[in-house]
Amino acid sequence: MRTPPCGHTRPPNRFDLADPDLYGAGGPHELWRTLRRRDPVRWQPVEGRSGFWAVTRYPDARTVLNDHARFTSTGGVMLNMLGRPEPAQNQQFAASDPPRHSLIRGPLHHQMTTRAVARHAPAIRSFVREMLRPADGVLDFAELTATLPLAFLGPLMGIPATDWPDLARWVSMSVAEHDPDVMLPDGPSATLDRGHRQLFAYLLNLVLDHRRRPRGDLVDVLGSMPLRPGAVVANCYSLLLGGSAAIPHVPRAALAELIRVGRYEHWARQPERIDRAVEEALRFTSPAGHFMRLATRDTTVGDVPIAAGDAVVVWLGSANRDEAVFADADTLTLGRHPNRHLAFGDGRHYCLGAAVARLTLRIFFEELFATFVSFEPVGDVEHVRSNWLGGIKRMPVEGRRR
Repeated sequence: MRTPPCGHTRPPNRFDLADPDLYGAGGPHELWRTLRRRDPVRWQPVEGRSGFWAVTRYPDARTVLNDHARFTSTGGVMLNMLGRPEPAQNQQFAASDPPRHSLIRGPLHHQMTTRAVARHAPAIRSFVREMLRPADGVLDFAELTATLPLAFLGPLMGIPATDWPDLARWVSMSVAEHDPDVMLPDGPSATLDRGHRQLFAYLLNLVLDHRRRPRGDLVDVLGSMPLRPGAVVANCYSLLLGGSAAIPHVPRAALAELIRVGRYEHWARQPERIDRAVEEALRFTSPAGHFMRLATRDTTVGDVPIAAGDAVVVWLGSANRDEAVFADADTLTLGRHPNRHLAFGDGRHYCLGAAVARLTLRIFFEELFATFVSFEPVGDVEHVRSNWLGGIKRMPVEGRRR
């Protein structure tokens, strides 16, 4: 095990930041707070897979995410790839660095700007209204929002609603392989492998169908690029995973907190501040919990030396609660401004789907506030058991419609 530099003290090694149970209990915010104060760049051993440097402060997080020359994405960007070869290296925009990254991402980016995705607003609003239409009385808010990704995956990728139940399960197997709701009897590793295989098989069929019947969407854009078929599928996977896994958890966690502190009505009465509401919900919830990079050479983060080849994991949920950057960071504050959170990452790998995610969330909150007067809890909230996906999987509430 690595030893800290001289004069660099650490909290007792009685916790494991890779342990999904930490997050299944609702998020290690107290632990992250201690790490930011006492050990902001901490070596975390992982049994059988060496370990990683855990980065918990906002400035250090931005340094790692922005400096692709020192911290590469080509070795995988999630902890479940720690110690595994990245099969999509330099073929998938998420697993490549500039200039290769820009060549793959560039054509997609033109289809995903704020102006470009605005044309989908009517279809998204219609979808959300239909999703909320039957909701009344006692309901599981997590179940209600489970189909939210289809509001944009249909228009952007041509994914039909009938395929969503299977896709949602395979996505969960790929990002929350330790969660008992999706874990196979053979364990997390087998679950992760099965989820990946099923998703890649589905997406290969989707790509082939698009070649027969082009739709002018993102899948067609990828198919027109000089990429091998496997690379086209890998990039479709990245697009699907990024949006579908994380976005439904933003309104869930935000509503749970608004119910807890009695501020739902306060937020609902201020539709003119909906854009700030979305940004604050993203900061507060940070559903994509971490991003991983590999050090390309011996370097430092803060005052901590990092060896070439070491994994460095930025904990977005911690950086977005850094009290040195965000006043009253543990409070969901409607008027927060500025609010340069890292929920979508930072730098060249800033989330490609950020604009459509913001649009979808803005429309969802507008319709939610216009539809419901109030919510009350009627049972315990259950969190996803995953070190990447910071989310809620069950949320029984009673909603009162206007």
